[in-house]
Amino acid sequence: MDFSFSPEEQELIKEVRSFLQKEMTPALSEECEQLGHIYGGKEGRKFIQKFASHGWLTPNWPAEYGGLGTSATVAFAIREEMAYVGTPLVFVAAHMAGPTIMHFGSQELKDKWLLPIARGEVEFCLGYTEPQAGSDLAALAIRAVDKGDYFLLNGQKTFNTHAHVADYHWLGTITDPDAKKYRGMSLMIVDLKSPGIDIRPMVTMAGWQTNEVFYDDVMVPKENLVGDLNAGFFYVMHALDYERMFPLATYGSLIDEVAEYARTATVDGEPLAKNPIVRQKLAQMKVELAANRHLYYRLAHMLDSGQVPNYQASMQKLFATEVAQRIANTAMEALGMFGQLTKDSKWAVLAGKAERFYRTCVVETIYAGTSEVQRGIIALRGLELPRK
Repeated sequence: MDFSFSPEEQELIKEVRSFLQKEMTPALSEECEQLGHIYGGKEGRKFIQKFASHGWLTPNWPAEYGGLGTSATVAFAIREEMAYVGTPLVFVAAHMAGPTIMHFGSQELKDKWLLPIARGEVEFCLGYTEPQAGSDLAALAIRAVDKGDYFLLNGQKTFNTHAHVADYHWLGTITDPDAKKYRGMSLMIVDLKSPGIDIRPMVTMAGWQTNEVFYDDVMVPKENLVGDLNAGFFYVMHALDYERMFPLATYGSLIDEVAEYARTATVDGEPLAKNPIVRQKLAQMKVELAANRHLYYRLAHMLDSGQVPNYQASMQKLFATEVAQRIANTAMEALGMFGQLTKDSKWAVLAGKAERFYRTCVVETIYAGTSEVQRGIIALRGLELPRK
């Protein structure tokens, strides 16, 4: 695996970094904190559409679909730069739905969606989880009935994080209730402005909004079906592999800020950085960040080799999200009681970032499949262990 960049690629990454430093505004930063770095907010849309005009949102896509034709490795590097400065980072359309449409969608579907996605003009939200079907996507109950020119959709989804800021739903639904397990689900794109859709907020411990979404006789045009009828489960599994590719640079920025704080803050007249326990813990986190970076770029290498990572994506997602929690814990320990203060306290350090990350890191090991699910995938598909 070669993770090095050519001079031209280095210049592109440098240009992206310069743009991000120049265009990242306080208003955008505040919105990203409130939304959990998902895409769809007012400030985020203004920023990303300007960012995407350079082809940087989907740089490894073909030029005909709004990309630059770069390697996936370069695309991953750009995502790292975005994560470090705190821009919108979770893109369902560009990073999950778009690659799936590229692989499995009809030419008409590609022509309709890929350019608007690459330009940042539309965003999707994931429509997988239901109250009775969390980690078991084969247990969906929502139904889409064939009515000739359209499907009629009825049912409920839950924990749909983008739903209040997205334009469309990337929705898994049952279209053949009599089929064997995994064989009766279809994947479709639903306009969230359609009559019969009710979006209700659910606020998490992080202060972020996720949503319940209810469907009451919602009409979905047939042309919004992704791929083949009743093959949706396999497309969702494909999209999940893309969802599990996790840049950890956001947490890397936290460790860098804690390390800088430790150089100047004093305890009993000595710089905090001289405390051997603080030094060891911060160093350990830098080691784990470096290890994650190799796992992360391994996924890009596989994509550039024509493969879609499967258990390898689970390995990186599992490691990255558990490192994220260890980083948040380390920041809280290093900062002591100051780490518990929110940013509105006059005594807060690092603008309350440690406290915020401590609350927000919990969900990282849950979405896109819990850590337990990832370990099961690694055991079954990576180690080929027996199911029981």
